[in-house]
Amino acid sequence: MDCRGLIAGLWGATAVALGAFGAHGLKERWASIPEAAGWWQTATLYLLTHAIAIGAIRGGASGILWSIGAAIFSGTLYALALGAPRWLGAVTPVGGSLLIAGWLWLAWRSPRSTPPQA
Repeated sequence: MDCRGLIAGLWGATAVALGAFGAHGLKERWASIPEAAGWWQTATLYLLTHAIAIGAIRGGASGILWSIGAAIFSGTLYALALGAPRWLGAVTPVGGSLLIAGWLWLAWRSPRSTPPQA
């Protein structure tokens, strides 16, 4: 069973909903955490970008890496923006590394171009 569309749709909807919530509902809460708005925007951008990639590219392992990486990367940034303990920021690079690994896997598994035959 290909869950790519389901995951892409859920991550995309989540990114849009959380992006709107952050833009309209959290300004007061962020007054005490100056970096929070930036974390929220970054989390939303990466979650939405990778939702699109998961839905558009038949990446196999890339899709799995992006799905898990987006959950960890964006999830920890959202949590930090909501006031979670700062040590959680040490987990964020794990998600980022998985996102990068997904792109590298896609590049490695892509068909190699061959020069035209004469």
